Amino acid sequence: MVSISKKEIREAKQSIGVVPQELVMDPYFTPKETLDFQAGYYGVKKTEKKTYELLKKMKLEDKAEAYVRYLSGGMKRRLMIAKAMVHSPQVLILDEPTAGVDVSLRQLLWKNIRELNAKGITILITTHYLEEAESICDDVAIINKGEIVLNGNIKALVKKIDKKKLIIYSENLKKNPENLKRLGFTIKNQKELHIDYNPSKHSVGYLINEVIKSKLDIKDVSIKEAKLEDLFKNIVY
Repeated sequence: MVSISKKEIREAKQSIGVVPQELVMDPYFTPKETLDFQAGYYGVKKTEKKTYELLKKMKLEDKAEAYVRYLSGGMKRRLMIAKAMVHSPQVLILDEPTAGVDVSLRQLLWKNIRELNAKGITILITTHYLEEAESICDDVAIINKGEIVLNGNIKALVKKIDKKKLIIYSENLKKNPENLKRLGFTIKNQKELHIDYNPSKHSVGYLINEVIKSKLDIKDVSIKEAKLEDLFKNIVY
């Protein structure tokens, strides 16, 4: 059994910053006071405090002296991240960081997370938003009923999914030609031909040629790649 000293335990705690899903802060403090007090808990020296730097990064500098209870939900969420960063942790853990926030705030938080990661900070995110995980994470672990059922690099895992969607835009598609129907094409809104296909079985060139053979006028073409959500559905459902 490995023995761990109290010093090592303190150093481990010092290297981690945690942003819980629930908002945990004193409503009668200002954002400046909140960060200053949090830094004090970690023994950050006065000359090394990054209070204003963090407030500016989270776009809260104009609210530095306002009471926390008057901040919007989005501002409080940003303050929670700043609070977790006061001691410059090497690992940042975020539990549902964008739960209940609007699109603009979500984009800001994603931007801040990417910047922190670019500086060498390891970031662990728990989220139910698969789009969020695919957008900002390199690796993923999918958990089902408390067990990790798959983990690895997101791009590598998604690349293994043998599934894409081809959409061909045309006009006045009143009838689906038999050769296209056999391949799996369906008509949507009388203007679109849809097909979910397996790249290992058919190339997109072959499918488009079949449409051309049917003498349909092609206005535009789009291909939807497989996503992390498809991988999740294949495993969990």
